Amino acid sequence: MARLLVGVSGGIAAYKAVELARLAVRAGHSVRVIQTPTSQRFVGAATFEGITGAPVLTSEFEPDPARGSYPGEELPERAPISHLALVERAEVYLIAPLSANTLAKLAHGHADNLLTTAALAASCPLAVAPAMNHHMYLHPATQANIGRLVARGVTVVEPGEGELASHGEHGVGRLAEPPALLEVCESLLTPATLTGLRVLVTAGGTREPIDSVRYIGNRSSGRMGIALATEAARRGAEVTVIAANVGLEPPTGVKVIAVGSAAELAHECAESFDRCDVVLMAAAVADFRPSAATSGKLKKDQGVPAIELEPTEDVLSALGARRRPDQLLVGFAAEHGDGALEYGRGKLERKRLDAVVVNDISASGIGFDARQNEVTILSADGRVRRVSRRSKSEVAVEVLDEVERLHEQRKEQRGARADARSPAGV
Repeated sequence: MARLLVGVSGGIAAYKAVELARLAVRAGHSVRVIQTPTSQRFVGAATFEGITGAPVLTSEFEPDPARGSYPGEELPERAPISHLALVERAEVYLIAPLSANTLAKLAHGHADNLLTTAALAASCPLAVAPAMNHHMYLHPATQANIGRLVARGVTVVEPGEGELASHGEHGVGRLAEPPALLEVCESLLTPATLTGLRVLVTAGGTREPIDSVRYIGNRSSGRMGIALATEAARRGAEVTVIAANVGLEPPTGVKVIAVGSAAELAHECAESFDRCDVVLMAAAVADFRPSAATSGKLKKDQGVPAIELEPTEDVLSALGARRRPDQLLVGFAAEHGDGALEYGRGKLERKRLDAVVVNDISASGIGFDARQNEVTILSADGRVRRVSRRSKSEVAVEVLDEVERLHEQRKEQRGARADARSPAGV
């Protein structure tokens, strides 16, 4: 994966940097940590060393036992200059938490410790996550310092609002949560290949009411849809998620429209479809619903109710029928057992899709409400992309890679048609 350098400055929010390091290592990244001396009053170096498997540096004058290498790499033959080696080899440098004092140093180009010296030497993307008391954060000097960093191209992860370290205080200044910090790092690592494209993703599973308490539903958690939205946003797309009963945290910067039933999802898709360039229909939409839901609660002592079902709208077919030639439409087919690919091919043709992502949910540990998936991507041009069992985030990368291939193919076809219509010699 990637080499991440994490800088930790002084503040009680330093404990969140420990969780960030853990998440980054679990995601497969190699992590090194630089601490300011003050930060070690809150979290010791041994904690970070235990999680990352690499020594922590505090001073530009102390030798680095790893000689500038990241976990998993061979030890260099000679010792480099410590305050340059780590950041020279880093692919992203994130400072979290960023205290008001260290923010002021960075804004004015000071380099009086290893953390700030590495920031000046960084040629990789630099991101900072301020964390401080709300009075300090809202002070004009702090806001001016943030503005200076933004003007230089530094990515600033805005703090959240809520309960602060000081007892009884509430306001803006809380360090962003570790998953959001890792998401920012991974976004900076991902080329912005979808910049300018608007992507619509459906996620989760619809619920069709039987009465005021019960419903017909499915086990979809929305993880696959959220993973697709996250990856599309990392690649620079403007992303909207229509989320059907999804309890997961949405990715940063993504618009979320919450829905419950298939009818609500169909309505929101119809409203958003014309503005989109790419549609990824990952939601598990009910095929049937009760024809008449009871307004109250059905009682057991009233006997077993007879529930008459009626078909829901075929959202994917409706979108396929009204799509523009320049739109990409990708469907998902969760099948059970033999014949999954054959059904997927039929769905690809019937619903006028550019691609369909097929997964066999009969296999244990994948599909609905699982963290992993195993899929086959069938494209309308005959391309078959088999994706072995892996995390849904990694599956999302494969799906978006196929979307990019189809998008480039579509652009080339439009260009060829435009050339064919042009007068000879023009």
